[in-house]
Amino acid sequence: MKPTRFGDLTDTELLEHFYSDRDQKWLGMLLERYTLLLFGVCMKYLKNEHEAKDAVQQVFLKVLIEAGKYRIEYFKSWLYMVTKNYCLMRLRDKGKATKELTEQYEAEKNISRQELISEEENYDLLEESLNELSDEQRQCVILFYLKKYSYSRIAEKTGFTMMQVKSFIQNGKRNLKIIMEKKIREKSERRS
Repeated sequence: MKPTRFGDLTDTELLEHFYSDRDQKWLGMLLERYTLLLFGVCMKYLKNEHEAKDAVQQVFLKVLIEAGKYRIEYFKSWLYMVTKNYCLMRLRDKGKATKELTEQYEAEKNISRQELISEEENYDLLEESLNELSDEQRQCVILFYLKKYSYSRIAEKTGFTMMQVKSFIQNGKRNLKIIMEKKIREKSERRS
C-alpha cells in the first residue's frame, strides 16, 4: 500500500517522484521539510532575521531551478551547501567580505563530507531537542533565539505575559541543553 502523506516518503523517494514527472510539488515538499534547517543556516551567516528569511526564499527559488539540471543523491547535504554558499556569496556581494570571510569561504569549500554530516547532525539534534520542549518553551525559544524577537514582541505575538516569556525562555534554554546533552551522551554510548 502506498503512503498517503508526503511525510511518509524519504528524501530519495520524493526526489525520484520529481525526476520521473518533473512536478515541482515534490521539491516543495522537500523544502518544507528543511525550512528550519535553512533558516538556521541563514541566521548563522547573515545574523539578521529579515535577510535570513529573504535568503531562504532565494534558496527555494535556486533549488527549483537547479534541481532539475542534474541528479541529487543526498538532498539534505546538497541543500545545506547551496544555502551556505548562497549566504557567503550574499555577504561577499554586500561588501562584507573581509579577508577572514574569504578565508572562511575557501576553508568551508574544502570541508570534508564527515564534517558536513556532523554539522547537519547538530542541526538535526537541535531540531529534535526543540520538539521535546513544551509548546510554550519551544515557541518562545524559537522566537527569541532563531527569530531574534524581543521579550515584548514575543509577549505581543503569543499573548503570554512578559514574566511568562522570560520564564519559558530561561527554562526552555536550560531544558534544551539538558535534552541535547542527554542525546549526545546516548549517541556516544551507542558508538562505543
